[in-house]
Amino acid sequence: RCSVDNRVTRVAWLNRSSILYAGNDKWCLDPRVVLLANTKTQYSIQIQDVDVYDEGPYTCSVQTDNHPKTSRVHLIVQVSPKIVEISSDISINEGGNVSLTCIATGRPDPTITWRHISPKAVGFISEDEYLEITGITREQSGEYECSASNDVAAPVVQRVKVTVNYPPYISDAKSTGVPVGQKGILLCEASAVPSADFQWYKDDKRLAEGQKGLKVENKAFFSRLTFFNVSEQDYGNYTCVASNQLGNTNASMILYEEKTPALTPWKGPGAVHDGNNGAWRRGVPTWLLALPLTQLARHF
Repeated sequence: RCSVDNRVTRVAWLNRSSILYAGNDKWCLDPRVVLLANTKTQYSIQIQDVDVYDEGPYTCSVQTDNHPKTSRVHLIVQVSPKIVEISSDISINEGGNVSLTCIATGRPDPTITWRHISPKAVGFISEDEYLEITGITREQSGEYECSASNDVAAPVVQRVKVTVNYPPYISDAKSTGVPVGQKGILLCEASAVPSADFQWYKDDKRLAEGQKGLKVENKAFFSRLTFFNVSEQDYGNYTCVASNQLGNTNASMILYEEKTPALTPWKGPGAVHDGNNGAWRRGVPTWLLALPLTQLARHF
């Protein structure tokens, strides 16, 4: 907008050295530039769909009593942040080095920050376009979020998934006691990326799926060996082997016989055990045992 008064005889708008409008006449070819007002008090133009190339000085030139006057305004174009380049999802072996890149544009230049999306992560881990991780560990796997912000609009975010591969680690494998004829279960839990393949052995013999009386159930992080009707031949040492392309590990456990506890016969109230001959006899109240024989005779 350019404010004028009745002394003004000629008006024009210029962008740098190019004339946009002179009075009501349009001099530029850009259809986005239009005359908004040409009155006794105001001479204004409008730039539609502003682009970064529109940034710069604009001059309102007026003629009054043969004395030209100018008023200058500088147009600053702001642009919301936009992430134009970001690293792809990556898979890497534990101990390797990772480099992540996040490039963003905007006016003013956006600030780039990296954050590890993890319950244990606290705050930002990088305030730069580049994130370097040396000797990566399995705890550092997961999603990494790049955020670009410049206060023109809400920050824009994108994520990169980092998968850390590592050999199997058996976290739980316990021996189990089961009575003959009962159902028994041996459980082997292992963490690994990629997920581990499980195999079971009794002594040196591999157990096959579908073997009579047995069931092997393999999941992503555990394997379960089920005995539906435990016999004497089932007792012994079992080995769980977990493996992937990075390595393997094993753990041994024992399926042992658990004796059913014997029930002690109940002899009624006051019954005590005679430690000398193992016989049971009716107990004598304690207060009678404490009496002298003469008092005991009088009592009865």
